[in-house]
Amino acid sequence: MSVVKHWVNGAEFAGASTRTAPVYNPATGEAQRQVALATTADVDHAVQAAKAAFPGWSNTSIAKRQQIMFAFREGLNARKDELAAILTNEHGKVLSDAGGEIARGLEVVELACSIPQLMKGEFSENVSTGVDVYSIKQALGVVGIISPFNFPAMVPLWFFPLAIAAGNTVVLKPSEKDPSAAIWMAELFKASGLPDGVFNVVNGDKESVDALLEHPDVASISFVGSTPIAKYIYETASKHGKRVQALGGAKNHMLVLPDADLDLVADSAVNAGFGSAGERCMAISVVVAVEPVADALIEKIQSRMSGLKVGDGTRNCDMGPLITREHRDKVASYLEVAEQDGASIVVDGRGIEVDGDANGFWLGPTLIDKVPTSSPRFSPTSTARC
Repeated sequence: MSVVKHWVNGAEFAGASTRTAPVYNPATGEAQRQVALATTADVDHAVQAAKAAFPGWSNTSIAKRQQIMFAFREGLNARKDELAAILTNEHGKVLSDAGGEIARGLEVVELACSIPQLMKGEFSENVSTGVDVYSIKQALGVVGIISPFNFPAMVPLWFFPLAIAAGNTVVLKPSEKDPSAAIWMAELFKASGLPDGVFNVVNGDKESVDALLEHPDVASISFVGSTPIAKYIYETASKHGKRVQALGGAKNHMLVLPDADLDLVADSAVNAGFGSAGERCMAISVVVAVEPVADALIEKIQSRMSGLKVGDGTRNCDMGPLITREHRDKVASYLEVAEQDGASIVVDGRGIEVDGDANGFWLGPTLIDKVPTSSPRFSPTSTARC
């Protein structure tokens, strides 16, 4: 079985660690490759490569950085279908969702292409008698990025194009559940003319995360993930003197008032609840319907759910699998909690027929009604009424 290695100083890097983790195809349930899990020393190797590259890159003209970013943008746009296939293969989201993720990431790359304008400072003359004030924008140095499993292309693309265009060097730690997209983007960046050491990728788990948070040569950390981990990231990195942006998890509630357009609401709820199998921060997990519209809304949502095709993301389906068996089982357990609390399971996604391998990590669209507010945990997609 092949091993997804790290990317350091413009080339694959095996690292010293003997620890690996399986990378599954969620649509088949099979471990298709292993990913190397970095040691603290492996992370340090990547940081030192980035540190060595920083003086040359930060002193490279903004025009040259812009040219490389344009080349990366063109390559990413031309090969986006290739990247989408990687996302579907390791995350499980359907190809249309994967394409949408890349499109959102491309927007940030295009913003980074305008870096000459973004890097401008300001100058104010004579703000006080004989006193002028000016500001300049300068690169920080080595910056760390820790990204989640649910958007293995888009979330890194939120950060590293702007960081690199501004003159920083980067060490990215993607999710070990779907690491190949990060390596693919690193290879593309090198082919676009990026100097070695400017963009590095280390795969791993908590050991590599802590190594980045505590490393004295890492100037800042950018993170997206769950709220508890975001708190840990912020506390640990800031304690070590780093600038930190830590974006925690979010699940949205939809409040439906009696005068709402219920057809529009039902379409929106289904799209937001089941797109990317609900594995995204902007998913609608809970619909709160103000009476007397709940029954009519449930009927419309249920009708639309019946038309959703669940299966392998490469087969023109509407909803793919969850990313791991453990995650699927955890989400399915919420249905048991809902039943125990007296809620009504209107549509049960357990045991559904799918267009794909029976061993995949499947859980179909689910609709739960009359969830009591006293329930210790609302289910992943539920409908409450008030």
